[in-house]
Amino acid sequence: MADFGVYFEITNALGAPLYFSRFDSAEGGCCTYDGPQSIPNDGRPHQVHLNDPCSGRGAEGTAYFIADVGGSLREYAWHGDCPVWSSSNHADGPGISSFNSGGHPLTVTIAVDPATPGWRPAGRLVQHVFVLMLENRAFDHMLGFSGIKGTDAQTGQQTSVNGLGGTESNPYDGHSYPVTRGADVTMPLDPLHEFPSVLEQLAGAGATYKPGGPYPPIDSSGFVINYAGAGGQANPGEIMKCYTANELPVLNALATDFAVCDNWSSSMPGPTWPNRFFAMAASAGGLDRSPSSEQIVTWETVDGFSFEHGSLFQALSANGHSWRIYRGDKGPVAGSLPIAAGLKGIQMLRDVWNYSRFASDLQGDYPIDFTWIEPNYGSALDDTYRGGTSQHPMDDVTSGEWLIKQTYEAIRNSPVWQSSVLIVTWDEHGGFYDHVAPTAAPPPGDKITTPGPVNQFGFVFDRYGVRVPAVIVSPFVAPNIIDHRAYDHASIPATVERLLGFPALTKRDAAAADVTPLLTLPTPRDTPTRLPNPAPGGSHALLAAPRVATADLTDPIGASNLAGFLQIALRTQLQMTPEEEHPEILERVASFTTRGEALAYIDDIASKLNEATESPAAVEPASPRA
Repeated sequence: MADFGVYFEITNALGAPLYFSRFDSAEGGCCTYDGPQSIPNDGRPHQVHLNDPCSGRGAEGTAYFIADVGGSLREYAWHGDCPVWSSSNHADGPGISSFNSGGHPLTVTIAVDPATPGWRPAGRLVQHVFVLMLENRAFDHMLGFSGIKGTDAQTGQQTSVNGLGGTESNPYDGHSYPVTRGADVTMPLDPLHEFPSVLEQLAGAGATYKPGGPYPPIDSSGFVINYAGAGGQANPGEIMKCYTANELPVLNALATDFAVCDNWSSSMPGPTWPNRFFAMAASAGGLDRSPSSEQIVTWETVDGFSFEHGSLFQALSANGHSWRIYRGDKGPVAGSLPIAAGLKGIQMLRDVWNYSRFASDLQGDYPIDFTWIEPNYGSALDDTYRGGTSQHPMDDVTSGEWLIKQTYEAIRNSPVWQSSVLIVTWDEHGGFYDHVAPTAAPPPGDKITTPGPVNQFGFVFDRYGVRVPAVIVSPFVAPNIIDHRAYDHASIPATVERLLGFPALTKRDAAAADVTPLLTLPTPRDTPTRLPNPAPGGSHALLAAPRVATADLTDPIGASNLAGFLQIALRTQLQMTPEEEHPEILERVASFTTRGEALAYIDDIASKLNEATESPAAVEPASPRA
């Protein structure tokens, strides 16, 4: 079979390496970059291949490289077009001396040195922002005993992460419970982390919050007593256990190979939903609790949860930028519903893609500016959320380690790596101990636009939540960096806004630090192609330990994660059915009062979603975004 690919034979005499930056295909997935990530300055020809994997299409595309030449960052672009069965083909770009205009494959001879014309000053080097947000883990719990030492991101001096000394403790029932090395693969019960529980964890037993604030003084003394009150009386010190580096080899490898932020806070002292909203909108839209069953049908009368200034996804669209959401489609069916799909303007069949496609999607033409990745949240059937990849406390922490590894390796070994940054973080602390007191925060300053009693506790969002781990990953990040600067989840929209050049959504992201100062290298560096495998098991595995009883299916739904997933299932069904059927669907869901009804409905809709998205064509964008 004839070869209709393009071959650039590039000789580099620039005095500096050429680094692959990005590839623009004129044939979509039918022309892929199959060349090296860098071309050394050795005066010898090196082959760059534009592959033609689709019979009858031919290869056509442009490969972009950057080089630091005498302190000036240059961009070189070479274009090749090898039409099928055509008697002519074409190539253009700096330093081309010859190409076989009538032959197949197209072979182009290129030589560049500092005097070669046709280059242009390199523009924005990072073209792709990826975010992976996992569940419910505090910084000290994950990295407090990591012992990571490295280079201070600001001073350039040697420093250590702000972790644990080993003497930190909490009182309970006349005893002192210190932090200990070695945590469990899975927790025996789910620590509490709604607003009142976090209040007790941070400010101690008996602490109260008056609507409108201020937040009471914080001494981080109530983690153990709150855990005991959640059912952990038999082993109250469980909440003070912290992983060692050997127990979390994937996270620790990323934290030492790239930059770890040890002052990244969740955005408010409360649960999953409002904290994830801050990452997606720089605001919780007034929500200071988990959703309730009474609210969610009302939300759908205005097409989902909304924000006065819109979400990051809406801002990206309004400013001409592309985005995509990936959901954890492998695992418990109900756990595959992404929380992002609860927001106004998100269309499940248009905007949400299956994570099982992620690695292969990156191997083709990937023109997406911002990618939001959600894990599979596991089983909601018994409140354990087991079987997923989110690192929820009652799930296996190693499953989340595998997800981090797979996500990094998919990006690292793809054509987009040299122009990407990946942020890995956790939505909130999940009730686990952390010794750093949350500080005052700038309120977002926006109005509540979603109907219903979303602001149950009168919180004004003027206080950050508990610290969570955050790792910033990019070939432009120097190795072994420790960043002590203050961040919160609003730093995610702040980073995207400043990289892509559009305004902040709220006062919170306007004031938030972004991670671009960590992208200090002028050209991408060599980085590991693989991370270590997760540990086979924790030092004190509790998989066989007694668990909480399966929730009574006749219990009320209440304010809970379950109500949140019910809303996403409802949105999904509304988007998959004709509009004339919507009143009946809304009436049916509004009639649900028990957990059993909600669980059966979520499972049914999530199963139908999985059936609808089994074919790659089913998740192609169907229409322009609003």
